[in-house]
Amino acid sequence: MERNLTTGSIGKAVLVFSVPYLITYFLQMFYGMADLFIVGQYNGVDEITAVAVGSQIMHMATVMLVGLAMGTTVCIARAVGAGDKERIAQAVGNTSILFFGVSLAATILTLLFLDSIVSLMATPAAAVPGTTSYLFICFLGIPFITAYNVISAMFRGLGDTKSPLYFVAVACILNIALDYFFIGGMGLGAKGAAYATVLAQASSVLFSLIYVHLRDTGITLKLSCLRPNHAVFRELLRVGVPICMQDAFIQITFIILTIIANSRGLEQAAAVGIVEKLLGFFFLVPSSMLSAVSALAAQNLGAGKPDRARGTLNYALGIVITYGLAVGVLMQFFSPHVLSKFTTDTAVIAMGCDYMGAYIWDVTLGGIQFCYSGYFCAYGISIAAFIHNAVSSVTVRVPGAYLAVILWPETLMPMGAAAPIGSLLSIIICLFIIRWMKRHPEKLPGFPKVKEESP
Repeated sequence: MERNLTTGSIGKAVLVFSVPYLITYFLQMFYGMADLFIVGQYNGVDEITAVAVGSQIMHMATVMLVGLAMGTTVCIARAVGAGDKERIAQAVGNTSILFFGVSLAATILTLLFLDSIVSLMATPAAAVPGTTSYLFICFLGIPFITAYNVISAMFRGLGDTKSPLYFVAVACILNIALDYFFIGGMGLGAKGAAYATVLAQASSVLFSLIYVHLRDTGITLKLSCLRPNHAVFRELLRVGVPICMQDAFIQITFIILTIIANSRGLEQAAAVGIVEKLLGFFFLVPSSMLSAVSALAAQNLGAGKPDRARGTLNYALGIVITYGLAVGVLMQFFSPHVLSKFTTDTAVIAMGCDYMGAYIWDVTLGGIQFCYSGYFCAYGISIAAFIHNAVSSVTVRVPGAYLAVILWPETLMPMGAAAPIGSLLSIIICLFIIRWMKRHPEKLPGFPKVKEESP
């Protein structure tokens, strides 16, 4: 199950890791949208809104858990690169302890503040009962959602992205089947969508545990591995907490941008909403590169190969720049055709084309800063990733979008431009951090303590 990717072609290693991850992420987005689609087939606007609002909250919670679990991926990857089986076992054991506590605390807190969360989202009155029921069920299922994402993070640390693909495929198939059973067959609406999501995740966790039991991992877990190890805990949290904070910050930024768009009217809100959904798919490649750089660079650093870790970063940068520029150019010509698949309203399509035409360049620029963020995580300085994202969001993305509403009320293009301009600032900050890393390698937690091997 463990896959050492510290030798051979760097390009092949990146592709072997990132392609299954890309498909996994796509399936997660697909079955997340399936809830909304199936509810819309059998229910009215109130239930659709309930699922839309509830799923937005759950997406934010899931993204934060995935960010925190990045510490597990990096910690295990370094141990794999170093060939330290004991360290891998310690990371797995301490991760289990950490996330058991996190899931328990998250479940209790979210249930306690359920009504406040629904109110904070300014949920329409007609959708409040459905949203509350949806979130209550999903919050009870947080331990399963946590377990699934943590197990997947462990596999990615081992260099294995194919196994999580199998797990999400099981969840995807079950979720859609259960959606039709609970929503279509039993008429449970938003509540049925929540039951389907939680049961699908629980089944996926059960499948993953059986899968691990039947396969030879080469890792022996002892009772002592479940004993808290302060050094391992510190490493898990040093990487995971800043990424968790960064992802929370990004999600809050998206919510603010949505509120700004909604303030401009129904057509503008619809245009922004459609483009944001499309951009989620376009960002699949940059997101997969972030994960690939984090895990593969960490493995190479663990093996004492910082030059190969830097080569991984450079290869990922080449992929996102080539992909981003291609997508950016194509969407300048084909945006109307793509947007017309979602709406026939000519005004919405025109505004969406303006917004897309500017925002699409963030796939390139945002992809570059994603790669740098992954590289910082591999070195154990994920706080750097949080800093450059926070600075660009606070100084450019949010205020830029707000000013665009005031200065250019007739077009969405300036509002769309705020995102790539913000990413450009992030890249500039990242380059300064890279320069500092070159000058002070001894200050980096993840810098190899052994000499670089000859290729």
